[in-house]
Amino acid sequence: MATHETGAASGSGAAPRHAHSGDGHSAGKYVLGYVASLVLTAIAFGLAFTHTLTPSPLVLVLLVLAGFQILVQLFFFMHVTEGNGPAFHSVAILLGFVFTFAVVLMSMWIMTFSSQVA
Repeated sequence: MATHETGAASGSGAAPRHAHSGDGHSAGKYVLGYVASLVLTAIAFGLAFTHTLTPSPLVLVLLVLAGFQILVQLFFFMHVTEGNGPAFHSVAILLGFVFTFAVVLMSMWIMTFSSQVA
């Protein structure tokens, strides 16, 4: 991926200069992430519209597909494993991911609790 440096930022007044940063961001990686996102979305739409699963397994499968979609976005587009920051940033994102799924799953369990008791 090319980086842009404007003449105003560098103080030279020259036209924008394009430089390849060489940080491993290739077009192929973005295309792969885009295709993976499309495939995951198509699977979710297909399962939801065709009613091939009963509601409980369907929700579980959709949650798993959503988790994969988040991973694709993080690794292919947000480059969570790349950069100069400390390693605990990746651990913090992973921990947030775990907490998010725990809250979602516990909320679903609470919402269905009354039907389990009856």
